[in-house]
Amino acid sequence: MTLNQWFLFFLIIQVVHFLGTWKLYESAGRKRWEAVIPVYNAIVLMKIIGRPTWWTVLLFIPIINLIMFPVIWVETLRSFGKKSYLDTFLGIITFGFYIYYINYTQKLDYKADRSLHPENKTADTISSLLFAIIVATLVHTYLIQPFTIPSSSLEKTLYIGDYLFVSKLNFGARTPMTTIALPMVHDSIPFLGVKSYLFDDDITKKETSIFNKFQLPYFRFPSIETIKRNEIVVFNQPADTLLDMDNFKPKRNYYKPIDKKTNLVKRCVGIPGDSLEIREGNIYINGKPAKLPESAKLQYNFFVNTQGTSMDQNSLVNMYGARDGLKNGNGDFALTNNGEYVLTLTDNEANRIANNPVVKGVKKYLLPKGEDGDVFPHIHSLGWNIDNFGPIYIPKKGKTIKLDKKTLPFYKRIIQEYEKNTLLINGDKIIINGKPVSTYTFKQDYYWMMGDNRQNSLDARFWGYVPFDHIVGKPVFIWFSWDKDEKGLQKIRWNRVFSFVNRNGEPKSYLIHFLIAFAAFFVGEYFWKKRKEKNN
Repeated sequence: MTLNQWFLFFLIIQVVHFLGTWKLYESAGRKRWEAVIPVYNAIVLMKIIGRPTWWTVLLFIPIINLIMFPVIWVETLRSFGKKSYLDTFLGIITFGFYIYYINYTQKLDYKADRSLHPENKTADTISSLLFAIIVATLVHTYLIQPFTIPSSSLEKTLYIGDYLFVSKLNFGARTPMTTIALPMVHDSIPFLGVKSYLFDDDITKKETSIFNKFQLPYFRFPSIETIKRNEIVVFNQPADTLLDMDNFKPKRNYYKPIDKKTNLVKRCVGIPGDSLEIREGNIYINGKPAKLPESAKLQYNFFVNTQGTSMDQNSLVNMYGARDGLKNGNGDFALTNNGEYVLTLTDNEANRIANNPVVKGVKKYLLPKGEDGDVFPHIHSLGWNIDNFGPIYIPKKGKTIKLDKKTLPFYKRIIQEYEKNTLLINGDKIIINGKPVSTYTFKQDYYWMMGDNRQNSLDARFWGYVPFDHIVGKPVFIWFSWDKDEKGLQKIRWNRVFSFVNRNGEPKSYLIHFLIAFAAFFVGEYFWKKRKEKNN
């Protein structure tokens, strides 16, 4: 919905609230008109039910308010003596409209001095659980979100099985756009595999379905920093139309709201205003070679020719750093019919393996310049591919570009999908929002996201620019790391547990420091209690 539509919806809610509660307000010694004034009526209601005024804020936070509304309905009923299990059930199952029945048909008996403490252990457990969910949802939505590395696109920088904390504060916390959803889950309910939010994903119904009318406009809180070139960033995949990211050929496309598109993590190699080009697998920014941090481990596919001689699997992994490549059914690196290994390596690793006596030659596999690789913007005549690409301009907010049939394919999705304009082509004319145009001015910043695993990464080279409103946050901390291919305690990558992201050099684990501090806290608490008992 637009801001005007949300404002109208908000006013309707105020009318609904007034009609269902004005007698309750009067019974509690308040004035009838206090039930109709927006926000103030909620503050007064908190006083009536004996709850703190700051609860009012929670009623206006998306997702949190879905938890708070049932709580307020039940608390209101109990404040007027309706505290049976049936009253609670009817209050929730009718979405609060049971209060209408109480308001108009029952003798109202306001309990100003009712006990606010849970009446039994079950009620206490439910109350504690709701409070924990509210706090966790606030932290998850606006401060820190846990994230798991799903693919090898940043391998050797971030591994599959790394468990991260992603900061929402660095680039500004984004308020939820999907208002009706389960808290603390992304696009699906764990184990059930069904959508966790209310939205019609049939693209033909995206403008007409009532389920799609409850989307909030995009809003982001002020940021601590801007996205810097070569930072690692978590974002929503802008062209995501897949029900399952492991199934690239669904029966149909699935239209998703921005905040429910698949979360990805890549390196931001190009920022707004940059001109980006890839030559022989190397990135050039504004005509100059990109300067990557020490922590970036760029990888390419190499043909390692041993003329059919097998190499020790442990050596390939531990000595030469091979993690991806051509493997057999047992998960071991396999030789091709030409007697070669196909391994994903850094340039330094390729140089090391080239010195092995059984290796006769090492060749980096690169697509030649001019060979079409079906990459963005999917114009075959350009002859672009993942290894030779561009140059391409990365749009900057407020920047005006020339728009014609030649440049339109680069910006068509931006104009229509990301910046919500109508776009028509009539002969040689480009018509935006009903007016012929020859230029276009961008409404937000865009970024170019790529994986360090250059030839094994589904990234911006295939689906183009990432809008700023799709940015989720900045990964800052690896709290756990798990290698599924190892056994026993070796599955845990101890050198990565409690280490920081976006730092230069190799990760340094602070697990020992944490354990020492943790132990010191409990020892200190023990002696503090002993001292307190002695003084008493």
